[in-house]
Amino acid sequence: MSETSTKPYLLRAIYEWCTDNGYTPYLAAKVDAQTRVPREFVKDGEIVLNISFSATSGLKMDNDLIHFSARFGGVSREISVPVENVVAIYARENGQGMAFEVSKPAPGDVKADKADTGKPKQSLAPAASGPMLTAVPSQNEIAAASTSSDTNDDPEPPKKGGRPTLTRIK
Repeated sequence: MSETSTKPYLLRAIYEWCTDNGYTPYLAAKVDAQTRVPREFVKDGEIVLNISFSATSGLKMDNDLIHFSARFGGVSREISVPVENVVAIYARENGQGMAFEVSKPAPGDVKADKADTGKPKQSLAPAASGPMLTAVPSQNEIAAASTSSDTNDDPEPPKKGGRPTLTRIK
């Protein structure tokens, strides 16, 4: 029997953390043929969804699928996102959350490399066994590092206002 991925458990944990702290949980997902979302809101093959209690109806986060109803332009739509397509889950207010590697290529993204036999070539790189986590320095660590090693006498002032964003580092 194969081992269950940790990704759906981490998604549910971050969702619970967001709601417990009064934050709005946002879900970023890669869109492919198995993803049911309003296509007019898809940008660069990805969509960002508000999955808060007040924005969704019947939210169910299973081990392989996230399913709920939400209103887009006043029209109720059924949303279905495979867990393997989730790129990130984070709090809208402060950008804290978790980003994931998408574990499988979207259909149609298969490379056309073929051997003389007509079969696809085998990849020499090991396959990803699940989501990979990387440490990202906190704002305090970034500020401390920039003040101790910054030789620029005229640093750029911090930006004010606007919406927080999640920055994915690959």
